[in-house]
Amino acid sequence: MYAVVAERSAPHDPLAGLRTGEWPEPSARAGWTTVSVRAAALNHHDLWTLRGVAVQPGQLPVILGSDAAGVDEEGNAVIVYPVIGDPLAGGGDETMDPAVQFLSVHHPGTLAERVSVPVRCLVPKPAELSFTEAACLPGAWLTAYRMLFEKSGAEPGSTILVQGGGGGVGTALVSLGRAAGYRVWAVSRSGVKRDRLAGLGAELVLAPGERLPHKVDAVLDTVGEATWAHSLKALRTGGRLVISGATTGGFPPADLGRIFANQLSVVGSTMGTAAQLARLAAFCVRTGVRPVVDRVLPLGEARAGLAAMGAGDLFGKVVFTV
Repeated sequence: MYAVVAERSAPHDPLAGLRTGEWPEPSARAGWTTVSVRAAALNHHDLWTLRGVAVQPGQLPVILGSDAAGVDEEGNAVIVYPVIGDPLAGGGDETMDPAVQFLSVHHPGTLAERVSVPVRCLVPKPAELSFTEAACLPGAWLTAYRMLFEKSGAEPGSTILVQGGGGGVGTALVSLGRAAGYRVWAVSRSGVKRDRLAGLGAELVLAPGERLPHKVDAVLDTVGEATWAHSLKALRTGGRLVISGATTGGFPPADLGRIFANQLSVVGSTMGTAAQLARLAAFCVRTGVRPVVDRVLPLGEARAGLAAMGAGDLFGKVVFTV
């Protein structure tokens, strides 16, 4: 089958480690099933794997990709949940399983004609969502869903600030927040992206570090070190900062005095559960919200999609069709 593979890590030229072409078919195992991929979405994690960031010894080569929608062996249209964990071992949350594993890390990923996953990792795809739209949900959109609705502690009507608004998680947060009745403010380095965020429904769009009209109830941040200080300063007393990424680095000055004096909460968030993925899909159907897709490419043009992500030339998701 055709697949997109991180063959080796290349920190300074990540695409040098990319291999595309024929690859062995998924192996059968008890309790697992094979999905014929119709669409698969790109994430920053794929680029980081090629750069060797957080790659474990012996992990490579591995098929990239963690987001996909397709058809299972019974002919059902499904969304692939990329977290391989036991919800019972995690107290009902697969991501909390001490032995949790992930597609494209511990198992071959979704940027291929077929992918093998446990049967419990299949979520029915609503007919109202296209394969392209559904493929965007398991990664960035599920991450945003949990950040906003579970981790932020902010109720609809609250004011939230989205750092890194132009990325996959950022556009998802703006879209979900607007549909759910939050006052959504967003930050982006790009003036073009700020205009597009306003078009998505962000009430206020700002440049990095720009002064806010007033403090916010929650900040949702995937950027990390570069936005840490601004995020803390943006919070009202008792507010909450939700972190689900560190694309600019993970070791900012802590500013502990501000955190304890203002009684701020800093909360980490990773992915979401399979049940949350199903609810996210239902939310999209009922509200009419759809993922923001920057471009749709055939899987054979994976190199071009990864290059665009590396250049920061995206607003929303890159989706590959198979």
